[in-house]
Amino acid sequence: MFVRANKKKKMEIKTITVKKILTSEMACFTALFSGVLFAPFIGSQAITGSLVNAALFLAVIFTGVQGAILIALFPSIIALASGLLPVVMVPMIPFIITGNIILVLVFNYFQKRFWQGVFLASFSKFLFLSLSFFTVSNLIANETFFRQTVIMMSWPQFATALVGGLVAYIVSGLFREKKQVA
Repeated sequence: MFVRANKKKKMEIKTITVKKILTSEMACFTALFSGVLFAPFIGSQAITGSLVNAALFLAVIFTGVQGAILIALFPSIIALASGLLPVVMVPMIPFIITGNIILVLVFNYFQKRFWQGVFLASFSKFLFLSLSFFTVSNLIANETFFRQTVIMMSWPQFATALVGGLVAYIVSGLFREKKQVA
C-alpha cells in the first residue's frame, strides 16, 4: 500500500512540474508574441527591428526553437499592415520571414555561447536578406522598389539584430537573477 501511494505522489509531482513549465513557457510566448504584434506600430525601423529581434532571441531562450519560429512568422506581415513596410516590399515578405527563421535557428544552435550566437545569427540574417534583396530587385527591375528597400534590407538588418541581442541579453539576465533569488 505504501509503495502505491508513493508512486502516485511522484506522478502527481511530475504532473504539477510539467504543468508549471508549460504555463511558464506559454506566458513567455504570449508576452513575446504580443510585443512582436505591437512593435511595428512604433513606426521606426531601428526600434521595431531591435524589439522584434530581441523577442526572437528571447523566444529561443524561454520558449524554445518552435515557439520562436512561430513568432518569426508574423512581424513582417504586421509591419506591412501597419504601414511600416512599404507596399512595394510585399515581394520581400517571404524572405524577411525566412531571415527571421534563420536568425532563430542559428542562434538556437549557438545559444550556449550567447554573443557568438547573436553575432552569427545577426550576420546570417543580414547576409540572407541582402542577397535576397539583390536577387529580387534584379528580377523585378523596378527602380522604386530598389530605392525604397536598399537601405531597409542592408546594414540596418545587422544593426537591429545586434541591438536585439543586447536587449535579449539584458532581459534574460534579469529573469535569471530573479530565478536565483527566488
